[in-house]
Amino acid sequence: MTANQQRIEQHIESLSRFTATPGKGVTRLTYSEEDLQARNYIKEKMMNYGLRVTEDGFGNIFGKLEGTLPDAPSVIVGSHFDSVPNGGAYDGTAGVVVGLEVAALFKENNMKPAYPLEIIALVEEEGSRFGGGLMGSRGMMGLLTEEDFKKLADRDGILAVDAMADIWVNPANGKKRDPKTMKAFLELHIEQGPILEEKGIQIGVVETIVGLTQLEVTVQGKAGHAGTTPMDRRSDALVSASQIIAALPRLATDEGEGTVITTGRLNVFPNGANVIPDKVVFTVDIRSGKEEHVLNVVRKLEAFIAQQNCHGINTSTEQQLYIAPKELDADIRSLLKEASDKLEIPYCSINSGAGHDAMVFSDFTACGMVFIPSKDGLSHCPEEWSDASHLADGTDIIYETVKRLTEAKRL
Repeated sequence: MTANQQRIEQHIESLSRFTATPGKGVTRLTYSEEDLQARNYIKEKMMNYGLRVTEDGFGNIFGKLEGTLPDAPSVIVGSHFDSVPNGGAYDGTAGVVVGLEVAALFKENNMKPAYPLEIIALVEEEGSRFGGGLMGSRGMMGLLTEEDFKKLADRDGILAVDAMADIWVNPANGKKRDPKTMKAFLELHIEQGPILEEKGIQIGVVETIVGLTQLEVTVQGKAGHAGTTPMDRRSDALVSASQIIAALPRLATDEGEGTVITTGRLNVFPNGANVIPDKVVFTVDIRSGKEEHVLNVVRKLEAFIAQQNCHGINTSTEQQLYIAPKELDADIRSLLKEASDKLEIPYCSINSGAGHDAMVFSDFTACGMVFIPSKDGLSHCPEEWSDASHLADGTDIIYETVKRLTEAKRL
């Protein structure tokens, strides 16, 4: 029995309705009302497919099908279910839906694994509410301390732990996962780029995931009246921030080899039309397939920012996230390719220019990723779309690989 394309489409459509911006894309921020709606939907489906459902102290959701081997590590399938503001219906969600479909196939085919199968839905991969990104996976693997987690707050000052309480997620639940309980992690994701579509190939087996760092830069100046403060007496934080931001593209271009830099968020204070800005806070996202390029750009950027410290301007830089480029497990890549050949589904090897939870887990367990095409290469926007037939193909490949990894047998 192969993946049920109609069921996959139904899950995608149902989850897309849990958005704070109907008609303007999916906005599902972590620990929001929309998070709660999606959370309840995912847990209900997990239970329908015979899984035992639990949540950890970050709100990550687990659905487990026990194996026959005592105390054996789990084969985990899934992705994240949060979104960027006004994002698409497939980023992350598609991987969670594929996990649900794998569980459904295990149930319908009466498959019993020797090693446990776990379906996982992770929180705050995007970092859209609490910053940094990959929070669910980083926290789960002990890379986010309890002290730091308790300090996390959104731009409105709402603490993560308080937001959790609003949707009845218990931060007192266990947080850290013992890597010994994980045999492998598999994630299907939309490509978020144009390569597969341009090649006319429906499956990409990911070889490596790009390295990335996210910085938060603060430029402090001095407020003043827009009409009465002479130009040579100003300490305009926004002008200084603009000079820094304008220099970023050249840093990436000079480094080369696919290095990219993005300023994604910018806040100006006090944000008055007739007030000289006294503070600007903005983010810088730096990515490259080679760690040396990321480090070089960070070093050059910090030196350039420091040069702005004059004429009443003071700057500071805080690194919110750093992850080196990751090569995914060679054995799992081979299994994914063997499954593609067996099912006669064309594939190619591909590298990921986006960060994913798999890059966190890859330091602790064997990881594999499958990409499917994104229409016009678009993602992080309402126009994001992937063909359900490609999702079904990806599910069949993941399912065959999971059967091998769990040594599942039909009862």
